[in-house]
Amino acid sequence: MTSPRPAADWHVTDALALRYAEGTAPETDAWSLEKHVESCSPCAGRVSAAVRAGAAGPALASVRAELLASVGHRPAPVTTVAHPLGRWARLWWAAGPALRGSWVVAVALVLGGAFGLAYGAGFQGARSWLLALSPVLPLGGVAVSYGRHADPLYEITAATPSGGLRLLLTRTAAVLAVCVPLLTVGGALLPPVAGFPGAAAWLLPGLALILATLALGSFVGCRAAAATLAGGWLLAVTGPLLAPATADPDSAAALVRYFSGPVAQGSWAAAALACAALLVLRRRSFDHLETR
Repeated sequence: MTSPRPAADWHVTDALALRYAEGTAPETDAWSLEKHVESCSPCAGRVSAAVRAGAAGPALASVRAELLASVGHRPAPVTTVAHPLGRWARLWWAAGPALRGSWVVAVALVLGGAFGLAYGAGFQGARSWLLALSPVLPLGGVAVSYGRHADPLYEITAATPSGGLRLLLTRTAAVLAVCVPLLTVGGALLPPVAGFPGAAAWLLPGLALILATLALGSFVGCRAAAATLAGGWLLAVTGPLLAPATADPDSAAALVRYFSGPVAQGSWAAAALACAALLVLRRRSFDHLETR
């Protein structure tokens, strides 16, 4: 019986490089390939040639030409040490268009409007409105951060294993990294409302809605899923806020039931787990979701 070859003897074959370039390589093989080419220059050149010769070749050539034109055709200096700014640039790209677009401005405007109403106009319900809107604000960031409509490099990323659910989750985490501190701290700084839960009560509902958007998005796309869930949430939650408290004393209590208490929070946690399980089952659908 022949013993298996040492890992150091393994190299990327032409067939595997071609499947990787076409986006049809199994995920485990793609991970092994990506790890291997970090330390093997010949295999890295073989994979690079396969990608350039494939369907993504014209797009890569166009991006390269645009990048060279943007820097005046000046080649970047060659160095053997990775510059920290380069690492931050890659992280900034991975975070997605949402953090570089109008969505962040929209979140800032919502927060600014809440503070203006609370401290400028003396509106006592500003914190209630911010709490009601907080769970759906991240959905906008998810909707505009991934897909053909949002990412000019989508054709390139879709051809790699990193272009599916992995990249979508990375960008969703970036959206949450913006929303969680801004909305939670902003809500805590607003004047409290008697009988309403704390500023962090939106976190579990928000997480459940995001996971539901991703799970539903595996069927219909992230934009349609986000619009559907956000519309349903706003119809259900803003009704109690629009009803005058004097006309309906239970209107405020109706809103509180969405956020406060172990039953409500436990239900949101269960919904988040169920959506996460469905997302795991549907993870392959993101690989070619928007290539049709």
